[in-house]
Amino acid sequence: MSQAATDPRRVKLEENKLAKRLRRQVGQAIADYNMIEEGDKIMVCLSGGKDSYTMLDILLNLQASAPVHFELVAVNLDQKQPGFPEHVLPDYLSGRGIPFHILEQDTYSVVERVVPEGKTQCGLCSRLRRGALYSYAEAEGFTKIALGHHMDDIVETLFLNLFFGARLAAMPPKLRSNDARNVVIRPLAYTRESDIAHYAAIHEYPIIPCNLCGSQDNLQRVQVRRMMDEWERNHPGRTQQIFKALQNVAPSQLADTQLFDFANLSTQPAHAEAREQAVTWLNAKG
Repeated sequence: MSQAATDPRRVKLEENKLAKRLRRQVGQAIADYNMIEEGDKIMVCLSGGKDSYTMLDILLNLQASAPVHFELVAVNLDQKQPGFPEHVLPDYLSGRGIPFHILEQDTYSVVERVVPEGKTQCGLCSRLRRGALYSYAEAEGFTKIALGHHMDDIVETLFLNLFFGARLAAMPPKLRSNDARNVVIRPLAYTRESDIAHYAAIHEYPIIPCNLCGSQDNLQRVQVRRMMDEWERNHPGRTQQIFKALQNVAPSQLADTQLFDFANLSTQPAHAEAREQAVTWLNAKG
């Protein structure tokens, strides 16, 4: 290890640069998508993983200097998985004086009962978790639900939908739920997972692993992640380029007839419109 890498002043400087970069990226995402508004009551979903800890920490930091007033409440869903360390999050949040609520719902038993042995459990588990959190948010008057998905998650989801669902869709930085009862925001949309992992390690968050229900290494998301990791090793910055593409969509260059009117394309738009009006007039006369 080089002397520069072990120099305390150098290490501290790099840590400060990382913190500023993450705050800037989160602040920019919030501004670009109008994620947080005056008077918002935001439910910060805290799973116990590095992403949600980092999201909560940065939002608290931004809250102190934000031009608008908003409330943050950390919410964890205890799904009653065997071996789940129930004390970890309450101890951490209480120690920092952060308002929180632990929502208890035994979704683990439902998943175990419904999903056949050997099949992937994550899909059903995620839907049950989302339903529980959405219902709680509506009941408690939260105006926004903050989730800890980062840029890598968003790009992964794009490829999952592309390869396994035959559609171009990802995770938007801001989303209104299908029933229009909740607005979901993803403040980490502009951040990279590698930066989050480093930030979490610096702060030594009490991480709760997401493997209490058993290893599921055959997941499609894992396959996509391996592909992206290889791309990133061979072509650094490719994930950011793909994310930028999601912000620069050209419907006329794709093939979705619901997004672009291919049927009425003409080399002479004005003449085509005149012909259509003439046909309509003649039909009406006839």
